[in-house]
Amino acid sequence: MKYTLLLAGLLLAHLAFSQRTILYCGRLIDPASGQASAEMSVVVTGGTITAVQKGYLAASPGDKTVDLKGRTVLPGLIDSHVHLESETSPNEQLRRFTVSAIDDAFQSTVYARTTLMAGFTTVRDVGGNGVNIALRNAINRGIVIGPRMYTAGKIISSTGGHADPTHGFRNGLYAEPSFTETVADGKDACIKAVRQLYKEGADLVKITASGGVLSLEKDGTGAQFSEEEIRAIVATAKDYGMRVAAHAHGAEAMKRAIRAGVTSIEHGTFMDDEAIDLFKKNGVWLVPTIIAGKSVSDSALKPGYFPPIIAGKALAIGTKIQATFAKAYKAGVKIAFGTDAGVYAHGKNWMEFVYMTEAGMPPMEALKCATANSAELLGVSDKLGSLEPGKLADIIAVDGDPIKDIHAMGQVKFVMKEGVVYRNE
Repeated sequence: MKYTLLLAGLLLAHLAFSQRTILYCGRLIDPASGQASAEMSVVVTGGTITAVQKGYLAASPGDKTVDLKGRTVLPGLIDSHVHLESETSPNEQLRRFTVSAIDDAFQSTVYARTTLMAGFTTVRDVGGNGVNIALRNAINRGIVIGPRMYTAGKIISSTGGHADPTHGFRNGLYAEPSFTETVADGKDACIKAVRQLYKEGADLVKITASGGVLSLEKDGTGAQFSEEEIRAIVATAKDYGMRVAAHAHGAEAMKRAIRAGVTSIEHGTFMDDEAIDLFKKNGVWLVPTIIAGKSVSDSALKPGYFPPIIAGKALAIGTKIQATFAKAYKAGVKIAFGTDAGVYAHGKNWMEFVYMTEAGMPPMEALKCATANSAELLGVSDKLGSLEPGKLADIIAVDGDPIKDIHAMGQVKFVMKEGVVYRNE
């Protein structure tokens, strides 16, 4: 009897894993190939795409079908620059003294779900207080609903740099030692910071190569690491199988980071012609985050939303990112989709598509930035970024045709991640 029940259980598990789901797609866009096709079927078995074919495939007994004939189907979207631990609010600096990492952990589950329901089935979380690692693990275990996460854990910063978590603290004010484990000065400290991130379970490394906007420092553009320090970070990260993303607004900071071997530059606001040449020569990705620039500029106009020092930088830096993106795109710099979600309200990531197309990028190319390009940046092109057999079944559907009107990306009605349907209206 015991063995009969065991065999029955194994059979049911096999059937569940092998059961096919057929998606009937009125329109299917695969940005990796640049193709848009009508009346297509996508077959999903378990968590994997097993067929993509013309016409509406007849279902066999036991197959599940999903009718998306009135919608446009695309690969699951990838946002390469998010912060799922937090979301913008007035007096954010005060908030750091009134909430704990535990509070952030609970709130992050809401932001994760919101992001997935917006069609972003994968994200690269580029740093916070370390909650993001636990959030990734919880999503992987099925405890929390959210996108697939690749995360940097904490951010490596120089003392007083953009990601120094004690920026603005008065002398003598207590800070938990773990907060500053990745504040590093000098080659040896930089190497140790990378090893600490590896120990904690980070998937990648994020550094603040320049100053930033939302920190209490006077300069948002100046370089904050030497090239030697960045080289040490990149070399150590490579030893541990990790790539390096560099936050950089100023031209000198991004040039140092590119020469030192980083994989991507985040923001890139004040890149000059020399920096553009280095981007292209070294094959480095730009993750522009236009929506972040626009959002912080808008917030800076609200009295009291930011301290004066931050408001001034937001108005000076934020307004320029879209024009820089346009310049970089026209020059042939490789671009991956990223939004800095958390600097604005989570779930509005799709607005980046609008700003990219406003700046001259065709809709199909913008969609490719958020699929095939971002998958390549993350090093997961073998399983994500396109709709083809053998890839993970990350699939979304929207109302309308985003090639004709990119605002359709704000009308996500269906979300599947690795074969599991999370949204179907």
